[in-house]
Amino acid sequence: MFNWLKRLGQPTTVKPAQFAEETYQGFAIHPEPLIENGQYRLHGRITQLNTGELQEYRLIRCDLLPSAELAATLMVAKAKRMIDENGSRLFD
Repeated sequence: MFNWLKRLGQPTTVKPAQFAEETYQGFAIHPEPLIENGQYRLHGRITQLNTGELQEYRLIRCDLLPSAELAATLMVAKAKRMIDENGSRLFD
């Protein structure tokens, strides 16, 4: 009866198809902002196909932003920085 109360504080993902995947140095970056209380949390995935196995790193930050587009843009920028700094060590 009160299921809507349980879902009130839970973050929900914006439709993943809304933001295009971007490739960078052999990695795929998937921005997937989370909506929380009318703002968008920086969230997404970095993936790489390595010897036939898909490896995935989830990137989530505490940054809350006013639009999903801004959250997606910043997620891609932070993902590129992480790739530059860590490379394949992301999956260790």
